[in-house]
Amino acid sequence: PEAYRAGILRIETNLAVTLARQNVSLQKVLGLVPGSMLIFDKHYAEPLALEANGLPIATGETVKVGDKFGIRILQMSPPKAE
Repeated sequence: PEAYRAGILRIETNLAVTLARQNVSLQKVLGLVPGSMLIFDKHYAEPLALEANGLPIATGETVKVGDKFGIRILQMSPPKAE
């Protein structure tokens, strides 16, 4: 039982931070070139979504860590069981 739990906790998952989403036409996507800008209907200071394997699990705010960016968790929201 404890060894099984430890094994499960070593499984890796894909984490992603999502700033914003929008639907755009394929024509617009194919027209993107270096220097193109996409404007999203979201304020820069709004919380980011943290996703595990595509499922939202938390919200957070952008933080600067040296010359990198990170996310400070503000609220956990585990996916609901189906």
